[in-house]
Amino acid sequence: MSREPGDPEYLLSAAAVRERCAIVLAAAERGETRHFRLQLDRLDDAVARIVAVTRRRYPDLDVPFHSRWRHFTAGGLDRAALIAPDADIVERARARLDLAIVSVLLDAGAGPGWQYREAETGVVVSRSEGLAVASLRAMQAGLFSADPANPWRADAAALATITAERLGRAFQHGPENPLGGLDGRALLLRRLGEVIAAAPVVFGKPARLGSLYDLWLPQRGGLPAPEMVRLVLRAFGPIWPGRLLLGGVPLGDCSRHSAIPGDGLVPFHKLSQWLTYSLIEPLADAGFTITDIEGLTGLAEYRNGGLFLDCGIIAPRDESLLRQPLEPFGEPVVEWRALTVALLDRLAIGVRDALHKSAAEFPLAKVLEGGSWAAGREIAAERRPDGAAPLTIVSDGTLF
Repeated sequence: MSREPGDPEYLLSAAAVRERCAIVLAAAERGETRHFRLQLDRLDDAVARIVAVTRRRYPDLDVPFHSRWRHFTAGGLDRAALIAPDADIVERARARLDLAIVSVLLDAGAGPGWQYREAETGVVVSRSEGLAVASLRAMQAGLFSADPANPWRADAAALATITAERLGRAFQHGPENPLGGLDGRALLLRRLGEVIAAAPVVFGKPARLGSLYDLWLPQRGGLPAPEMVRLVLRAFGPIWPGRLLLGGVPLGDCSRHSAIPGDGLVPFHKLSQWLTYSLIEPLADAGFTITDIEGLTGLAEYRNGGLFLDCGIIAPRDESLLRQPLEPFGEPVVEWRALTVALLDRLAIGVRDALHKSAAEFPLAKVLEGGSWAAGREIAAERRPDGAAPLTIVSDGTLF
């Protein structure tokens, strides 16, 4: 793969995320970053916290991969069993891919006040779990399907007509229960419908998200996870509004930082990698072998990033950063996210050592799930009454 400056193919890769974030970390270690400094002597405290959380949540250390599927079990319920219950294994796999993609793309910050009351169980959930359960129940009701007889699908015809009003109704949005970035979420789904309809080679005709199963079927015996990310980025890149282009190619979740030489671009692809982690499970359950999962990176989002800030590993040079709303593509947030990704690789080494596990036995996806994400949520609840992240990001409903 080319690493030449100005090459969109390179920037649309998990390898570029790891390499460019490492450049920002190196600059921080030299004391050259503008917004945050490092206190790496505190990394051991974070490792100890993550190990304790992991042992409490998974006493046998049989930790599943970090993915959207963990959120569908909110309240201890196995909602994955509800998906296409009467379908064969292939159609059920397609339906699970449909749901994973839509649900991940809706998994941006909901806002601290929003919650979802599940009518079928009475369970009340918020944040990522609430968005997951709401998206599953919306699919069950046929919101994403143009076929009334088959609600368990997400096809172009239905997605392209989603309105903020219909989506808001499904997600119980209202004056007393506002869902952040609702218009942005609806626009994203409409663009998703238009984009997949224009790509029949990838998504079939009529277009459906779950057709990725058929596309990848020839590689069933060995499908590399970084290749999955690359396709996800290429296939879904055009849905993102107002993002950077390079040579006419949308770069998705990619921003600029002064520590990066040349083009200054540092990619994160948080949602795309979160999506890829979430596609692995239904494919594996359908008999696929997914390889090189360690080729993916940690996720540049507010729970992992919040852990590093709350543990004092990353410290703001100006404390006012903690008290003002920040633009997601501004350099302070870009710096925070880049440090988060790079530090997660270092954190993983410490966690494995403490658990006496090898990288093969305890890959990054397990560290995240065990793990760093849950520890980030716990320390946020200890530090702030609403459990919010230590930085306030102005969300458009499509990034965090």
